[in-house]
Amino acid sequence: MTFQAFKILPALLMAATLLMTGCKDAPAPEAPAKTGATPVSTAVVAAEAKGFSVGSTMSARTVYVFFDPQCPHCNALWLAAKPLKSQAKFVWIPVGLLNASSTAQGATLLAAKDPAAAMDEHEASMQAKSGGISAGSDIAAQKDMVASNTALLTRLGFGSIPTIIGTHAQSGALVTQEGSMPTAALAALLGLQVPTAP
Repeated sequence: MTFQAFKILPALLMAATLLMTGCKDAPAPEAPAKTGATPVSTAVVAAEAKGFSVGSTMSARTVYVFFDPQCPHCNALWLAAKPLKSQAKFVWIPVGLLNASSTAQGATLLAAKDPAAAMDEHEASMQAKSGGISAGSDIAAQKDMVASNTALLTRLGFGSIPTIIGTHAQSGALVTQEGSMPTAALAALLGLQVPTAP
């Protein structure tokens, strides 16, 4: 191999890795994980992000989840978080990273009268490989919110979705996670009880 080929090979390997790992590693090469201009905190996310709440509205525990409506890993996390919603309030924050449908669907979810029900409908459609919910009309303001959420995710230094930001229920320590996880692992991350099977 020539010297030039040795210089190109690492870049090709990195690009192939990103393509094979799916939306968990949605591209944001200019923003390496956790090196953003804004320090990560739940207070910043609470103040700036626009999302919808699912779970115990009276809970002292709030978990923020940045997600892209077109992301299958986000779909898996939506399902994994459901058994924990009696122990925490989950705020789902749509971003637009993956394709042209991401922003419009995220905006439609934000504009819905019942965003949780709309999200259930959307995720069922995604699981059925039907592409998700149709974009609503008159959602320009919500599209701006999704764009702002996407910019916030980047400013916080995250480059993957879903991204979880919360505090541990026992220690109070900040916890973050990029990527989906099953219910038991999510409960452990957040210091919640693992629900028992009915």
